[in-house]
Amino acid sequence: MSVQNSAGPLQGRVAVVTGASSGIGEATAEKLAALGAHVAVLARRAERLEELAARIVKNGGRALAITADVTDRAAVRSAARRVAAELGGADLLFNNAGVMLPAPVEEQATGQWQHQIDLNVTALTHVTGAFVPQLVKAAGERGVADLVSTSSIAAQNIFPTFAVYSATKAYVTHFSRHLRTELGPKNVRVSAIEPGIVGTELQSHVTDEGARQWLAGSKETMEWLTPQDVADTVAFLATLPPRANLQQVTLMPTAQPA
Repeated sequence: MSVQNSAGPLQGRVAVVTGASSGIGEATAEKLAALGAHVAVLARRAERLEELAARIVKNGGRALAITADVTDRAAVRSAARRVAAELGGADLLFNNAGVMLPAPVEEQATGQWQHQIDLNVTALTHVTGAFVPQLVKAAGERGVADLVSTSSIAAQNIFPTFAVYSATKAYVTHFSRHLRTELGPKNVRVSAIEPGIVGTELQSHVTDEGARQWLAGSKETMEWLTPQDVADTVAFLATLPPRANLQQVTLMPTAQPA
């Protein structure tokens, strides 16, 4: 059994992780807890959240599971109130909930378009809005707080059939850069992580056959990133000296050309 160091670099901090029931969110919650943070994990799948929280506690960490659909604005506000009431407020928010549903635009997959916009853009914006007051308050008290969001290399590069997904991730990156100008002077560091291909559940959600074949082919020619790679990056950002803020991090599989 792995037991965290009670005097870890994130000791005394409260981290909120969305999309925590699998993949990058799950790995990051475990990583931050192992470094000493008290982690509040948010997602829709209650059973998986409870299993994650129990595993963190078993390994010597502290976790609070909050079942919430982040596309539900009222549920997000309720989660923020609970974090404030039970944990004293967050000083680290990892916006990670998202979905990837590529398809040729001519297919008019309007339901998939809207789902990506609802989760990747609207929900992320509302989660940010709900927790920013806590981040600002914490930064005033301890000198630093962190707002980290999962974007994608698709925010910068061009991938056929990924137009709507790429546009939502471009929003995440640009939103983050603007927020940094507002919140940086208040000692809230804002960062966007733009990973290349990461092996998560996202690939299993893809319904477009062309995109599925492209992803399968890429897996044969390169080693994808793992959720732990992104988790380590989030932890690195959060443990930098308060004076240092990486506003944008591109994390690529070594063999991924673009």
